Amino acid sequence: MHITALALSPSAPFLKPKNLPNRNPNHSPGVVPVQLHLLTSTNGLSCHRSSSLSSALSSVLFPYPNPRFSGFKFRASSVPENAEASEKSSKLGGILQLGSMFAIWYLLNIYFNIFNKQILKVYPFPATVTAFQFGCGTVLVILMWAFNLYKRPKISKSQFSGILILAVTHTMGNLLTNLSLRKVAVSFTHTIKSLEPFFTVVLAALFLGEKPTLPIVSSLVPIVGGVALASFTESSFNWTGFWSAMASNLTNQSRNVFSKKFMVNKEGALDNINLFSVITIISFLLCTPVAIFIEGIKFTPSYLQFAASQGLNVRVLCVRSLFAGICFHCYQQVSYMILQMVSPVTHAVGNCVKRVVVIISSVIFFQTPVSPINSLGTGVALVGVFLYSRAKRMKPKPKGT
Repeated sequence: MHITALALSPSAPFLKPKNLPNRNPNHSPGVVPVQLHLLTSTNGLSCHRSSSLSSALSSVLFPYPNPRFSGFKFRASSVPENAEASEKSSKLGGILQLGSMFAIWYLLNIYFNIFNKQILKVYPFPATVTAFQFGCGTVLVILMWAFNLYKRPKISKSQFSGILILAVTHTMGNLLTNLSLRKVAVSFTHTIKSLEPFFTVVLAALFLGEKPTLPIVSSLVPIVGGVALASFTESSFNWTGFWSAMASNLTNQSRNVFSKKFMVNKEGALDNINLFSVITIISFLLCTPVAIFIEGIKFTPSYLQFAASQGLNVRVLCVRSLFAGICFHCYQQVSYMILQMVSPVTHAVGNCVKRVVVIISSVIFFQTPVSPINSLGTGVALVGVFLYSRAKRMKPKPKGT
């Protein structure tokens, strides 16, 4: 590829003007000596070509003698040919980074759900477990701010009142999810939680005045039908577990709607990562007294020995609880980081795929018995979630068309 560009560059610095001798006797005294050099690039080699048009070009550009411009030359510089290649390389790097973030998000989800279910089977105190998980997240947030891994936010009183509402719904949502996981299989809890789009549409219509389009409403039909079909054929069905998962859908989607309402038209609003970090700390402060009030103080040796009698010794219980707490916070933190990198619709599609991965991995790990009709209901519900994500991407047509 042969690329040539013309550039004007001084051959000497601007110091004091010097009366350079006229080395070409054919030059008129009113014309400044100018050289035209074309730098061409052929197969990576550079060569200079002097042009016979130098005197004509100089007489046009500088018709009057001026010692300030006596040192100028016209020089062509070659344009980098690898600019397009470097751009493609940066795009590929971004795609690989995003793909690795999604993989970490899914992997942390799998480990959290497996460890969490193992703990709740032998240590049946979901409120205490939830408070401990919020405590692990609080420690990680404090370390993140202490080591300046992320800038600590400044929160005003008006902001705190809005964040407090989000923290209350966040606390209730995670507490109810753990209560559901205590009562029913992991796969069934996540099948019920695929009803989240239904609650999102209803709450957005009630609180934000958003009217759903026909494709969005149509996508809710397979979601509701699939969850109903899976519920009727679920071997581990339990009404407490079912209604806890349904209530967690309501509280989690209320948090999302309130978050959207809180973030709109707010100057100096917190970014997603700091917002989640502040919510985590407040949730820990809210959940700890609630857990003590509902279940009492359960971190005593006698209760730990009770867990050991159920088949999980104290050391393994503590280690898995710590891992579950770290995974609990990290997967949500990674989720918010991904949300800053992609659109909400893309994030929703990724969340749908995450639910599929968690359901399949939990069925394999815990060897959960699944009937064909139950599998069909779960599959239909997840397809509906995917269709909902696609419908959200569609822009409504103008009324005039």
